[in-house]
Amino acid sequence: MHQRPTPPTVTTGRRRMARKALLAASALGVVTALMAPVRAGAAPAPAAPTAATPLAANGQLSVCGRQLCNASGQAVALNGMSTHGTQWYAQCVTGGSLDALAQDWRSDVLRVSTYVQEGGYETDPAGFTARAQKFIDAAHARGMYAVIDWHMLTPGDPNANLARAKTFFTAMAKKYKNHPGVLYEIANEPSGVSWSAIKSYAEQIIPVIRAEDPDAVVLVGTRAWSSFGVSEGSNESEVVNNPVNASNIMYTFHFYAASHREEYLNTLDRASDRLPVFVTEFGTQNYAGEGANDFTMSQRYLDLMKRKKISWTNWNYSDDHRSGAVFKTGTCNGSTWAGTGVLKEAGVWIRDRIRQ
Repeated sequence: MHQRPTPPTVTTGRRRMARKALLAASALGVVTALMAPVRAGAAPAPAAPTAATPLAANGQLSVCGRQLCNASGQAVALNGMSTHGTQWYAQCVTGGSLDALAQDWRSDVLRVSTYVQEGGYETDPAGFTARAQKFIDAAHARGMYAVIDWHMLTPGDPNANLARAKTFFTAMAKKYKNHPGVLYEIANEPSGVSWSAIKSYAEQIIPVIRAEDPDAVVLVGTRAWSSFGVSEGSNESEVVNNPVNASNIMYTFHFYAASHREEYLNTLDRASDRLPVFVTEFGTQNYAGEGANDFTMSQRYLDLMKRKKISWTNWNYSDDHRSGAVFKTGTCNGSTWAGTGVLKEAGVWIRDRIRQ
């Protein structure tokens, strides 16, 4: 953690966390106090809620032991949704859709996925940074946490985008350094690269974030598409035996229940006994987010995560034609978001789990 000179009785970190807690508390009465003034085109803020939002209730998060904990030091598990790539599905992240996610679905968290390639960030860094911030601000305005997802996918080595990542996370950390509502996911799904290379990347990006925002939780992707190496013949032992040299971090795990069976479930179980884990992406379908849903296997994962208080976000909150997108095709061109009538089978199922 980046240290700054402080008086002996109060640390900078504590002052920052106190400021963030006050900001979070303001969400209970005046939601718009949680965000900068809304820019033109930003999703409008809803009316102030009548009960504590997840952000107001929990405040600044931190990692305590192997758990994600709230400002009171109590273990919490966030449940929510991930956007699809915002270069393709920005129209699915609106004031209305986020009202539905926060109020009808009762979600705690929105993962905002900024693809690096595939027509994403690299084509317009300033534009995609502003777009991500608009969606993060809108999530905060509705009392939800936001995971800032650097959605590197191809190439699979996160170091290939190291300079871009430093620029992106510097901008994000500067903007949200006094806000309790963000978690930084620094590498979506590394693949075809060693754990040591991923660790090296993390140990270069985390100080960039800490220089501006010393207190926020950082989420570190693991090898083989964030499977703790299972998809490339390894397991969690490489991380357990050689962890990232940083505090207040968690490691990410992704699964798709129709493809990822006992070996993956057992890996998540073992890894979460030794490491702090956040499941930032999963689906009830195959690894491509399509095909038939396997709700039985999915429920086994959810039961494990509930028992062990592992946070998760489901892929994805869009109307993509694949079965993994929760909305029926065409929904994002309309104005109805709440209820089950606009949802595919997977959407009905995951909405029910979040509401529980």
